[in-house]
Amino acid sequence: MTKKERYAFVIDWFQRNMPNAETELHYTNPYELLVAVILSAQCTDKRVNIVTPALFEKYPTPQKLAKAEFEDVEPFIRSVTFANNKTKHLIGMANMLINDFGGEVPDTIDELVKLPGVGRKTANVIVSVVFEKPGMAVDTHVFRVSARIGLTTNAKTPLQAEQQLVANIPQDLLAIAHHWIILHGRYICVARKPKCPECGLKAACKFYKSDMRHVYGER
Repeated sequence: MTKKERYAFVIDWFQRNMPNAETELHYTNPYELLVAVILSAQCTDKRVNIVTPALFEKYPTPQKLAKAEFEDVEPFIRSVTFANNKTKHLIGMANMLINDFGGEVPDTIDELVKLPGVGRKTANVIVSVVFEKPGMAVDTHVFRVSARIGLTTNAKTPLQAEQQLVANIPQDLLAIAHHWIILHGRYICVARKPKCPECGLKAACKFYKSDMRHVYGER
């Protein structure tokens, strides 16, 4: 199977089986999604969704959050990973939104990555989900799954993986493709014991063909 055929197979399967894939983070506006994605770094969406309702009730706008002190915010997110750093990032992000962006979440990757706590992955999530621009956010799930299937080849960094995916997925599908791959990695192509018998992508998967067929007694 050529790379072009592999991409075509994967895209077709996801379009038929996961047509409405979207983020599992709960939010009602760009500011809330930005906060949620910052909190989700190396943390589960489920945990983030537990802490954000109270946080958003207390700090519903960047203006409110910008005025908060560390000790005011930290208790709300204490149960997420790296709570101390993320508290500082949230307050710094809110202040920069006010001071540099008129209180509005910017809509470009170059501007978003200037914000504290915002890397390229987070920026891609925001531009694709909120502003419906082409973007491929590469987190650990996307990095792992795309390499296993064979969508990426010898990608050493998330940026290299992003560049390969962007080069081979139609622009109008990039935003949803991120959700396809991340959800597949979260529930099927998990890190330790991928659920290959349940996977509809086996026929196109390099990892399955080279490493996993014998595990399940398939030829």
